[in-house]
Amino acid sequence: MNEFAARELSPEENARIIKSAVTPRPIAWISTVDRNGIENLAPFSSYNYVGSSTPVVVFNSPSESSGRMKDTARNALETEEFAVNVVTEALMEEMDSTSASLPPGESEFEFADLERAECRRISPPRVADAVVTMECTLYDAIEVYDKLMILGDVEHYHVSDDVLIEGKIDSRALDTVGRLGGPYYTISDPVEFERQF
Repeated sequence: MNEFAARELSPEENARIIKSAVTPRPIAWISTVDRNGIENLAPFSSYNYVGSSTPVVVFNSPSESSGRMKDTARNALETEEFAVNVVTEALMEEMDSTSASLPPGESEFEFADLERAECRRISPPRVADAVVTMECTLYDAIEVYDKLMILGDVEHYHVSDDVLIEGKIDSRALDTVGRLGGPYYTISDPVEFERQF
């Protein structure tokens, strides 16, 4: 068994190990608008939920102090709104293309040729073809070293009939995309083993 002391590794070495070990990572495809209503859409693979009965989601992004804050994080902080669009296999290419660095004011929706749909309670648009979208308002933001944890209260859900069985999301119908280490993605494929306890 190899052993590594995290404090003796470079930031790149630490990132490579943790991003390869903590997998598959769900992807939050986050749509926001800035104060002037200019839209933004970007994927974040450092994402999960914090609360379920009172639903709260969290995604992480470089902080302001790191000098690499992303438009998504800035928009979420300034407007206190964002939408999390669930990425499925049918939208994998479009999601990946929205990782591109575009000039300010250029829309990732246009760049990836994605149809928008209105949200009910927040200003940002959602990805019309996403089978699940969660509309969120800012709950809190916490700086952890060079990252910013952004937490959002889920205010409203959009769920496609295609993934519902008897009114509940069926995981077997939801072919979500996750991130692996390096440049790789994976697609959920349930195994024939059900939780017993």
